[in-house]
Order: sequence, then C-alpha cells, then structure tokens
Amino acid sequence: MTATETEPALGERLFTRAATVASCVAFVLIGMLQALYGPAVPGLRDEFGLSPAGAGLGLSLHFTGGVAGVLVFNAIHSRISNRTLLGASYALMALGGAGVALAPDWPPALAAAFLGGLGFGGIDYGLNQLFAVGFGSRSTAMLNVLNAHFGIGAVLGPALIAWLGPDGYGYAFGVCAVLSAALILCTGGVRDAAAPATGLKSQPVSAQGRLVPRVLIGFLALYILNVAVEAGVGGWEPTHLETVGHSVTVAASATSVYWLMMTVGRFLVVPLTLRYAPEVILTVCAAGMTGCLLLALVPGAAPYAYAGVGLFIAPVFPTGLPWLNRALPGAARAGAWVIAASMIGGVVAPPLLGAGIEASGIHAVPWVLAALSAASLVATVRLKVRTRTAVAHKGS
Repeated sequence: MTATETEPALGERLFTRAATVASCVAFVLIGMLQALYGPAVPGLRDEFGLSPAGAGLGLSLHFTGGVAGVLVFNAIHSRISNRTLLGASYALMALGGAGVALAPDWPPALAAAFLGGLGFGGIDYGLNQLFAVGFGSRSTAMLNVLNAHFGIGAVLGPALIAWLGPDGYGYAFGVCAVLSAALILCTGGVRDAAAPATGLKSQPVSAQGRLVPRVLIGFLALYILNVAVEAGVGGWEPTHLETVGHSVTVAASATSVYWLMMTVGRFLVVPLTLRYAPEVILTVCAAGMTGCLLLALVPGAAPYAYAGVGLFIAPVFPTGLPWLNRALPGAARAGAWVIAASMIGGVVAPPLLGAGIEASGIHAVPWVLAALSAASLVATVRLKVRTRTAVAHKGS
C-alpha cells in the first residue's frame, strides 16, 4: 500500500520553513534537557547534599511535569492559538531550566524541574500533534525528522555535562533555558489553520460507534508495548551482554549504538514514509523488532541484534501519530492520550520489567522483550483491521 495523498500548498501548511527549523531545535532541547538529569546527579548531590534516591527525584518530577503538561495543554488547546501553546511551553521550559541552574536549595530545584517538565510536555504534545497534520502527505516524514532531533539532543546533553564536568550542570541547564527563551521569538511562523487530514473525511466521533474506544485502546496498547521494549533494551542490554560473555566495554558501546540507531532509524525511514502508509511501516517494524530480539538469543550476534532493534523501533512513535489522526480524526484528544501513555509507560515499564526478568533470569531478557514485541505486532495487525473497518463506516 502506498501513501498517495495530495500535498497541500505551502500556504496551507502550519509551519513556515523557519518555524520548522525552530521546531527541530526545540526537540533537540527537550532531548537534551531530559538527558541532563542523569549525568548531573553527582553535581546535584555535591551541591545539595543529596542521597542517590533524592537526586533522582529531579528526573521523576520532570517526567511528572511532562505528563501534566501533555494533559493540560491538550485540555486548553482548543481555546488558545498554536503560537500561544508553543510560546507558553517554551517559556515554561526556560523558567524550569533557569530554576534548576540557579536554585539555592533542593526544594526550589525540584519545583523548577516540574515547571520545566510542564514545558517539556507542552512542546512534546504540541509539536507532535501539529506536525502530524501540518504537512499533508509529508507529515509522517516530518514527524520522523522532528523526533530524530530529540535523539540528537539526548546525545548532546550528556556530552555537554562531560565537557563541563558534573559541577557545571548549572551551565548546561542554563544553556537549555536561554535557547528555550529564544525560541519564543520563532513562533510567528506557526499558523492556526491545519492542513486537511489526509486520506479520510473528518466525521464526528459518534459516527464510529464502538469502534472509537477499541481503536484508541489499540493505539494505547501499541505505544505502551513499544515503550516497554524500548526501555527494556536500554536498561537490560548491557547486563544481558555481560552475562553472555561480552566485556563491559562492548556492552556499554553496544548500548550507545542502540540509542544512536534510534536516531538514525528515524532519518532513514523518511523516504519510505513518502511511499508507504504508516500501518505498513509499523507492521514491518514490529516484525523486525521481534526477529532481532530472537536473534539476540545468540550470544555472538546479540550486540548487532540490539542495534537492529534500535533501527526498527525508531519510527514507531512518530509514524503512529498520523495513522491515529487519520483513523480517528474526530477524537481530538486521542493523540494526547497516547503521548501521555508513552511517558507514563517510560516510568512504569522499567521496574515491572525488572521484576519479571529477575524472576526468570538475565538469560531470559531477549525472550521477555521478544514476547512484548510480538504482542506489539499483534496489536498492529489488529489495528489495521479495526482502522479499515472505521474507514468503511465513514464511507457508508
């Protein structure tokens, strides 16, 4: 199946070229901000006299703010302009970054982390939603480009801390704050008239009857399962590789390559999104992920197999959103729910996976993750059937 939707004229797009570039910079910044908290822990502990668990509260408050930001900005989006949504999100992230950098004590720093998280959630929600409808037939491609920049930021954040040293964490958060504030000046190129939803006529949600909750639940399951696989590989790959005989250096390098492949994969899939529909790409991705995780059972092939998982899982998050918007064009909050679910899943999945893997043994890591990936493949196939049924209902 090919993507044959009509490209809208430039005037119908939500973003000018300059605003598109600024949006990619914003995703570099949210990737950087999220990735700063881990490397900053030694500096935070020295500055505020914290335990490791206490220092970890910064990232927890950041994620909590992120989920709240997605839900709050989704709730008020219909009453404010796209420019206001993004401008407010940039301002909140700037205030949060500056607050962490300048906080005289740990409680104000935690409050600033939550504030920055609110802005993070608003940017994540706002730009993903707007990119999903703002470029016509190129929306899927542009979403992958946008989210690839998140990965670039996630690499740059720890590199910046490594260069400055842990005690220089304040300067790193300050850089994020200054650049976030500068992005407020770049919102003038964001329009409020969305490009028409591609491929489907927008109909009231009620016209789809019971299919709407089923389709939405299907997308929620798909995103939660993929977040679980993503977090599981990132968290357990080094331990599994060491357990099956690889050196600490190889295990650490392979894990870095896994995260790098998630960025590379989003760039590589861009030309494919112009030829194939999202559901086709996601089906191939789920099958590829499952195959790679089964290959990871072979000790010698495991480092390469995990890199393959990174390539296949990379397009899932950005490619699924246009499919969701076309399947449920009347469900205005559907995108916000799956974005929030992905954030919650990123917090909840690691400890749950850890409990399962500890019970079954480290050697079972590929089996556990392959089972989750296979479940995501089943969810994708079921969604293809349900969304085809939704299309048939809309056409009747």
